[in-house]
Amino acid sequence: MEMTDPDTIVAALSALAQPHRLAAFRALVEAGPEGLSAGAMATRLGLPASSLSFHLAQLERSNLVIRRRAGRSLIYSADFAAMTALVGYLTENCCGGTDCASNSVDPLTTEAQRKVA
Repeated sequence: MEMTDPDTIVAALSALAQPHRLAAFRALVEAGPEGLSAGAMATRLGLPASSLSFHLAQLERSNLVIRRRAGRSLIYSADFAAMTALVGYLTENCCGGTDCASNSVDPLTTEAQRKVA
């Protein structure tokens, strides 16, 4: 499925609307295309393997995660094309189609400012 269908978009956003799944997805984004093994992710996130497996399956069904086998391990990686399409869908008509990105606030700066305040 493509990330242009509203039902697919809702499924992806729903999958990310759970703290453990969001943390898992962010970890996979940080890991890059190489991805992470399920065991490494469970350790990193402090989740039991069975719980993580449930969350990864939900992310996979929502087309946000790709699973592959490497020997005896399952390796998960973010589907960067799907992530880009999701963000693109959300921002497609931002600011009435004008270039508002140059006027936007840098989220890293904003987060740093909140920590200082």
